[in-house]
This record gives sequence, structure tokens and C-alpha cells, in this order.
Amino acid sequence: MSAFAGQGPVAARLADGRRLHLQHGPIDLIIEADGRPEEVRAAYEQAKSAFQTVLADLVDELALLRSRVSEHSPQPRGVVARRMERAVLPFAAEHFITPMAAVAGSVADHVKNSMLENRTLDRAYVNNGGDISMFLRKDRSFDIGVCSDPRTGEQASRVHIQADDGVGGVATSGWRGRSYSFGIADAVTALARNAAVADAAATLIANAVDLPGSVLIARSPASELSPDSDLGDRLVTTNVQPLSDEKISLALDCGSAAAESMRDRGLIISAFLSLQGRIRTISQPGRPTPALKNMTAALESADA
Repeated sequence: MSAFAGQGPVAARLADGRRLHLQHGPIDLIIEADGRPEEVRAAYEQAKSAFQTVLADLVDELALLRSRVSEHSPQPRGVVARRMERAVLPFAAEHFITPMAAVAGSVADHVKNSMLENRTLDRAYVNNGGDISMFLRKDRSFDIGVCSDPRTGEQASRVHIQADDGVGGVATSGWRGRSYSFGIADAVTALARNAAVADAAATLIANAVDLPGSVLIARSPASELSPDSDLGDRLVTTNVQPLSDEKISLALDCGSAAAESMRDRGLIISAFLSLQGRIRTISQPGRPTPALKNMTAALESADA
């Protein structure tokens, strides 16, 4: 990340004229807002302004942000950095986690919140490489694709999210994605009250989808794959051979237990877990959110 700090951010409307593209080094955002044209224009200017210093501020505190979080950790100074720490701290007592586990979602939340200041919008989203922060007015909704394989971008379903579902962020993680994983999930998508928490939760649920010690899984120290990784010498997954149905179920059981614990603590609203063509959904017992009802219906239809 530090190698990009000296290059300035770039902002441009995409060819469709509706969406805004913000890019600075490794941070690449696609933004869209709906509302009166003057409100959308002002929101986009606010997004540009908020984005100007994001990368530089993160680089200034990178050593701290790559360190394991605990309740005794020094508090970061930057706005996005503090958001990252707040997102991961509820998970820190039970898991190894650093603020970097929530970086993509936190950047998305920061830019989206900046867009909303003193603005009247119908809908807005900030998509940071698949980790999405969103806003919905009371009578509005979004349809979000749920990815089952980051290699191909294949969607297992589309989820209909309404304002009263309480979903403010969606994030996806897995060993095939952009970041390293301790687990073997092809993809885990978490829905939460904001993108920062969804980002951290998806990372940890994906870590939990695992078969520890299995000879069918290849792992390497993260530091060998990326010398500056916040995971250090911890082993991350580099390959997963075809698994039997029994082993897939066992690994998904482990991930489901982690997701259910987060749901019961109010950290996530729902989750979707994918491993070698098998899927698992987690929702409130006996009272799934409307978003998850639609997800489940789409998956059942696909399996029929």
C-alpha cells in the first residue's frame, strides 16, 4: 500500500454517466447515487473530497493497522483507521484479527457517509472491490448479487434488500478472493449494519470454513506470499483439492457455527457460505430477514 501513497487520486464519471469511479493506488471505488440531479452532483463532490486523503492517512498508520487488535491496543488517529478498529474489536477476544480485515468495508463506509452529509438521496452505494456500503431511503431497495466463486464472478443468487432489513453493508471473503484466508471457503458473504463489520465478519467466517490438518489442503506462510502481510508467518490456503460431500459438510458446519455465533451477538444479519458447489445460509431462527428469504428462495429455485 505504501508504494502508492505518492500518486494522487483519480476521479471520473463512467461511460454510463451515472456512476462515479474513484481510484488511488490499490483502492478502487465504484459509486452510484439516486436522487435529484443537483443532490447527486453534490454527493459526488463530497465523495471526491472525502477520498482525497484516505490512502495517505492509512499509510501513515500502516504498522499499527497491521498489528493484532486487543482492547488494550493504541487507538488509531485517522477517521477510516478508527472505523477499522471499531469494526474488528468485537471479534478480537476470540480471533486473531487486525484492523486490515475491515479496510475495504471501512473505506466504503467512510465515502458513503460523506456523500450523505446534508444531502437528500433516494439510494446510494459505494462498491470497494465487492465490499459494498449502501444507503436506502425507507421505500427503496437494492438487488445484490451473491458470489459463489470469486474466480469467475459466478452468482449463486440475487438478494433483494429493503431499507427495513437493516443491512448497511455487504462483504465477501474466501481463499479464492483478493485477500488471504486461513480457511477453504470459496466465498462467504456477510450482511451487516455497515460494510466495515460485514468485511471483518466475512473474513472470520471464511477462516472458520476449514478442515484443519487435511492433506487435501495446501497452505503457505502469508509472509512468503506477501512479505508485508498483516498475517505474518501464519499459514494461509493456496489450494484445495476436490472434497467428498462429508468433508464439505464438515467444513461448512464449522463456518456455520461461527456465523451463527456472530448472528446471535448481533454482529451480522445473515450470511451465505459456499464451498465446492455446496451452499449454506444463516439467518435469524424462525424469522429470516426479507433479504434472506429472497436469497433462500433463489437458491431453492436453482437447486430444483
